[in-house]
Amino acid sequence: MNRSLEFLNMIDGVWKAEIPEEVMARAKRSLLDYLAVTCAGAKFQKEKLEKYWEFAQPEEGKFRVIGTGKDLVLKEAVFLNGLNGHALDFDDGTNSGIIHLGSPIFSLLLPLAQRYGKTIDEVLKAAIVGYEASYTMAVSIQPGHKAMGYHATGTCGTLGATLVASYMLRFSPEERFQAFASACVAASGMLKVLDDGSELKPYNVAKTALLSLTALQLAKSGFKGHADPLGGRGFFRMMTGKEDIELKPVLLNGTYAIMKSYTKPYASCRYTHPAVEAAIHMREYVKPEDVEEIDIKTYDLAVSGHDHTDIPGSYSAKMSIPYATAAGLMFGKAGLQEFTEEMVVDKSILELTKKVKVEADEALSAVFPGIQAAIVTIRTKDGEYTERVDFPKGEPENPLTEDEFRTRYDGLMEYAGVPSTVSGELFDTVYRENAKAEELVRNI
Repeated sequence: MNRSLEFLNMIDGVWKAEIPEEVMARAKRSLLDYLAVTCAGAKFQKEKLEKYWEFAQPEEGKFRVIGTGKDLVLKEAVFLNGLNGHALDFDDGTNSGIIHLGSPIFSLLLPLAQRYGKTIDEVLKAAIVGYEASYTMAVSIQPGHKAMGYHATGTCGTLGATLVASYMLRFSPEERFQAFASACVAASGMLKVLDDGSELKPYNVAKTALLSLTALQLAKSGFKGHADPLGGRGFFRMMTGKEDIELKPVLLNGTYAIMKSYTKPYASCRYTHPAVEAAIHMREYVKPEDVEEIDIKTYDLAVSGHDHTDIPGSYSAKMSIPYATAAGLMFGKAGLQEFTEEMVVDKSILELTKKVKVEADEALSAVFPGIQAAIVTIRTKDGEYTERVDFPKGEPENPLTEDEFRTRYDGLMEYAGVPSTVSGELFDTVYRENAKAEELVRNI
């Protein structure tokens, strides 16, 4: 059996199906979230971006680098949108696929939509199918893929972004297959970017979007790939060490992948969120200054790379369950301000961070990914307190309300320095019939 055709035929079926209204509505929220997160990411990385402009001297063009007000050539816009879209690790994703879905897809689709005059609805349909493609591949090869050290956002995300861009641009079936074959060759993503203060996690998203664009260009140029790039010694074997991979069905458990995605209320890695939320709840009866020890039990995949108490900088803090939990307990929130470079050197929060110990729990590991739980136990001189969180805020099982989402959106745009009139108009544009993607990005 040709594994590649098996996968591509499933995705083709999703593309040809009518998208339900509630799924399209969810996609509009995902797009707005991406725009806000990317604008904020550009502000967060402002100093690094200025050094990038100085050294790279990117060529001016027609395609908006979201959040910067700059128009550059297509490849630069695609790359930098990806870099900024994941800079804060605040973008959406799914736990079962262990993958960020929207940032590489929208980073590629929006500049291409500018170039080819596509509407926002055309972008949204492509994104919905892209989420499905990236997620289906990820959930089929996880968790072994992560255990080997791969970041599925970089690997599976390259396949999904390439495929849906080829659909949005109306590639022929042959061109679409060859673009996919090229994407299979290019796909890469290293999880070691989480470790020891590395700041390169956003690079995985940036190069994912750029490699997807390159795959499209190779296909249009007539380059041909292997007849089955997934099978044999192809993608599956490279990414898992095995060839006999069982592809999960599309619309797994009867829902679209985009409906399975979370929206983060906390500005840290999703693995930190159950413990953060538990700590926020416990502020009602625990004072940070009274804490002697905090023990956290969670599922095993959340521990490695996320249990560190040495915090060399903001990126490290975002990956640390101890730091994020300490922030939740100390401030009652874990937003952008709690992870600034100034905050992560504050003596009081670092002292509290050192009191946190994270361990894998066999029972919690057994129920993952159906439940992504943490049990937080805080010991003080006056007693011991415990709280468990199974589905933190922002998960599909516990989604943000419309008001909560709008507050998050407005807050990110305010942080980015986008005037409220502009961010409000942008919000409305996503819901306006037949609006072009060009209108959406022009003022940010």
